[in-house]
Amino acid sequence: MPERLTEMLMDTWTPLIILWITVLPSIYMAPMNQSQLLPSGSSTGLKRLNEEQRVLHRSKRGWVWNQMFVLEEFSGPEPILVGRLHTDLDPGSSKIKYILSGDGAGTIFVINDKTGDIHAMKRLDREEKAEYTLTAQAVDRDTNQPLEPPSEFIIKVQDINDNAPEFVEGPYHATVPEMSVVGTFVTKVTATDADDPVYGNSAKLVYSILEGQPYFSIEPHTAIIKTALPNMDREAKEEYFVVIQAKDMGGHMGGLSGTTTVTITLSDVNDNPPKFAQSLYHFSVMEDVALGEPIGRVKANDLDIGENAKSSYDIIEGDGMDIFEITTDAQTQDGIIRVRKPLDFETKKSYTLKVEAANIHIDPRFLSGGPFKDTATVKIVVEDADEPPVFSSPTYLLEVHENAALNSVLGQVTAHDPDVSSSPIRFSIDRHTDLERQFNINAEDGKITLATPLDRETSTWHNITIVATET
Repeated sequence: MPERLTEMLMDTWTPLIILWITVLPSIYMAPMNQSQLLPSGSSTGLKRLNEEQRVLHRSKRGWVWNQMFVLEEFSGPEPILVGRLHTDLDPGSSKIKYILSGDGAGTIFVINDKTGDIHAMKRLDREEKAEYTLTAQAVDRDTNQPLEPPSEFIIKVQDINDNAPEFVEGPYHATVPEMSVVGTFVTKVTATDADDPVYGNSAKLVYSILEGQPYFSIEPHTAIIKTALPNMDREAKEEYFVVIQAKDMGGHMGGLSGTTTVTITLSDVNDNPPKFAQSLYHFSVMEDVALGEPIGRVKANDLDIGENAKSSYDIIEGDGMDIFEITTDAQTQDGIIRVRKPLDFETKKSYTLKVEAANIHIDPRFLSGGPFKDTATVKIVVEDADEPPVFSSPTYLLEVHENAALNSVLGQVTAHDPDVSSSPIRFSIDRHTDLERQFNINAEDGKITLATPLDRETSTWHNITIVATET
């Protein structure tokens, strides 16, 4: 009797225990109204509920695949197997159907709906698209009802070294001062590589100089170009053509490379003094030259350019420092010598000057190279000009009585030729100042005589002009 009672109790509690074990996970995963899950007193509802829970709400489920990437640029006679999707609900029967959706599903990526194998149908380019996001789902082949929630995964395109480095900003131009010390910064170049900088060494670049040594060097990893030789002289060579290479794979054998050019120009510094083209200059000038007129040019050449080649000129010695001056032509950098005071051949026939050219802008770094100035001697010869006669007095005052006799001598003017040749002189009256011809002058000796009677009451003063002419 106790054994029978025990069997009866077991028959009574067993369905309740199964119900508790089965329904509790279902309520946790997908909460529902208990009355909807199991109608009171219905054994048929319990059976149906248990079947649904086994299909749709398993606590243990998951996707398994053995590959998540595909090599870019790979092509072959057959589609590439990317990976295999598998759900632990799949016992190996044909009841389950695999569906793929998302980036490239059905075109780039195709899934075998029975096995879950995913194949890439086209050659892929990582630089065009690096990864694809897809969604996998398993459904009942007959009812199309989902057996698992959709699962999202990513297929990454694995990089290969199929892109060479490029200098998109080249060719480059740079300048650096001449005479710079070794290691002076010149410029920095940059190459880009479209390959994956994270995976492998396909985008790891190393820089080197193919042309341009031994004058310049480049830092292999930063691509900073520096001077490699001291005392590079612009006056000897102004421009350098440098070829830079960038190589991927860390510079190792088999890497791809790209090149660019850098034209480097040495900028000028004031490291050269002015130098006169000759040590002695000769000029000649007429004694009657107008004040301020240039009488000659001197030139101190400077191998530098621009501001560094500018010089100022001065007269520092000589017997004509107060007679002449020198100025700088801003366009040609010549020294222009001009007359400050009148010249007189009869008084002084030549002058000797010492002129100096000195740089305006001095670079203290090169002062030890000597004075940045130069001197030259200038000899100036004054030539005799045919000067007009000079009267002994600029004006003459003569007195005469109104009743003076005709042809009587009223006075005399004198003049001389200042030239060395001392030519004879003839005198004449400018008749525009003696329209009535009241006076005459002796052409040889300059004596003035009365030609017509005078009347003081008619005219008290007579102003006449005498002309002296060389013959």
